[in-house]
Amino acid sequence: MIEVKGEENNTISGLDLTPLIDIIFIVLVFLLLTANTQLLSLPVDVPTESSAELTPIDQVENITINVLTSEPHWALDGVAFEQFSEFEYAFIKQYQQHSQAKVIIAADKTAPVQPLMTLLSLLQRQQITNTQILMEQ
Repeated sequence: MIEVKGEENNTISGLDLTPLIDIIFIVLVFLLLTANTQLLSLPVDVPTESSAELTPIDQVENITINVLTSEPHWALDGVAFEQFSEFEYAFIKQYQQHSQAKVIIAADKTAPVQPLMTLLSLLQRQQITNTQILMEQ
């Protein structure tokens, strides 16, 4: 027959850390909720008069240069040039007409490096610093 023994005292010896962990979590949540967070603000100019007119945003002119993967490597606003000297002449002429324009270089990521370096050398010789380089995939 199965024999049932009396209850034995099977208490785990040691400290019970459950209340301590509960208190730590409560303090942690309290600190997270009361922490000073930086408030980001964006200044907005709102007209103060009802008759105030809206002013248009100035559009910045761009000159786009494409560095292509195959010959011809250079294109100016979508027009490809076989020789770099032809491209250089057309670019300088267009830049002189629009000296405030931003120069955007759109290079294919698989394009060779040498045409890009030649182009950057041209920009450095012309002392053009208002540029942006985009990498096309």
